[in-house]
Amino acid sequence: MDRRDLDRERMTITGDLAVEAFLPWIDRHAAKLGLSPTVVRAVSDRIELDLSGPSELLDMLEIGCWLGPIDAMVEGIERRPL
Repeated sequence: MDRRDLDRERMTITGDLAVEAFLPWIDRHAAKLGLSPTVVRAVSDRIELDLSGPSELLDMLEIGCWLGPIDAMVEGIERRPL
């Protein structure tokens, strides 16, 4: 795939996130999709990730994050281009 076909986005996830469980969860699911997220910020109520990949796979990761690990309560996800 040509690098020009890849989208670069910052995904911001907010809520009661149980970061110690959510970050490894994100890494596992991103890896299944062939994505390599870069954690910009991770605190109990906010995770910010930089992502690069086809828009369809970024969409799939977003949907997965809404479902997330059982001990995390996602209240919102915002995505914006980098």
